[in-house]
Amino acid sequence: MKQAWWDPVRDRIPCPPLRLGIIGGGQLGKMLAIEAKKLGCVVRVLDPTPAAPAGQVSDHQIIGGFFDRDKLRVLAEASDVLTYDLEHIDTSSLHALEAAGTVIHPSPGLLEVLQDKLHQKERLAAAGLPQPDFIPLDTWDEHVVRDFGFPLVQKSRRGGYDGRGVVILRDAADLGRALEGPSLLERCVAVEKELAVMTACGANGEIRTYPVAEMIFDPRSNALDLLLAPARLSDELARQARDLAEQTAKALGGVGIFGVEMFLSMDGELLVNEVAPRPHNSGHYTIEACRTSQYAQHLRAIAGLPLGLTEQHTPAAMINLVGEPKAVGRPHIQGLAKALTLPGVSVHIYGKHEVRPFRKMGHAVVLDADPEQALMTARHLREILKIHGENQ
Repeated sequence: MKQAWWDPVRDRIPCPPLRLGIIGGGQLGKMLAIEAKKLGCVVRVLDPTPAAPAGQVSDHQIIGGFFDRDKLRVLAEASDVLTYDLEHIDTSSLHALEAAGTVIHPSPGLLEVLQDKLHQKERLAAAGLPQPDFIPLDTWDEHVVRDFGFPLVQKSRRGGYDGRGVVILRDAADLGRALEGPSLLERCVAVEKELAVMTACGANGEIRTYPVAEMIFDPRSNALDLLLAPARLSDELARQARDLAEQTAKALGGVGIFGVEMFLSMDGELLVNEVAPRPHNSGHYTIEACRTSQYAQHLRAIAGLPLGLTEQHTPAAMINLVGEPKAVGRPHIQGLAKALTLPGVSVHIYGKHEVRPFRKMGHAVVLDADPEQALMTARHLREILKIHGENQ
């Protein structure tokens, strides 16, 4: 069994203070690694792509897949704590590593629940949390679909992300677009707003929520396009959303940062949509706008350190920078110089070597004391900043 790396009684930490292992070398891992390096941690990353974004800012990258037992073990043996920036990992390997003494946050058991959208929704239902009605659809059965009723949302149980693995079937004419494989059917709710609350869970049971963020999605990709924080909600609704996020985190019982996505229905009801057991796209704005970023908070939580303040000091708007519809090959950024002349703008380019249509390549955040001005500037940014392919 590995010994605790930090003695809270003596409050004395050796240098380097922590050997952090990150499974996944994407942009989330990159921004977590940057925070870890601020504290002098040694950071190792496992990812199959050489010079992955997180690998570029880490001490070492292990080239290997997320289902490679041997490479996962190598990472674990060189780390005090393991975490991950994606859900699609071999949990059986993680269970074995945990049994051998590796500290993994959030736990493999919780990850296993959240990897399967049906199990996730069943866990939340067992806790009495509000969410859209749903039923399992293990094998395709048109009669079950018709009996459930249109319009409906079909979600693949495993593997979906960034709008993939989700289809809206508005009527029988859409049945040809249905997903194959095990899925679930969910009631299509009339939504006023889609919201997200980043929620930090410490090792001692402490929970802190961030301000509610309002998400606007790109209908072409069904992925997040524009975000505003704090959301345009009444104080009472914002309080209810943060309370619901805290209840959700308690029902899951994990350690780390969690992205709790919600719907605000046209009837004014808050419903839990999905939960991500890691830093989340909707929390990028916290780097510039909050006392403690979601990445610093995740590091604090999984390392057993005290959680930081979550207050937002300035309203923020964020846009995702994704590949243009025909972008392929080496990425080329259009409009960066012009974007950086705008007040309150921060641009993050992830360092991915290849662009594809709608692939996330970066994001930009606008801070402004006037939230409506922040939103206007973000929309202007979206027209300025473009990610093309080398042959466009």
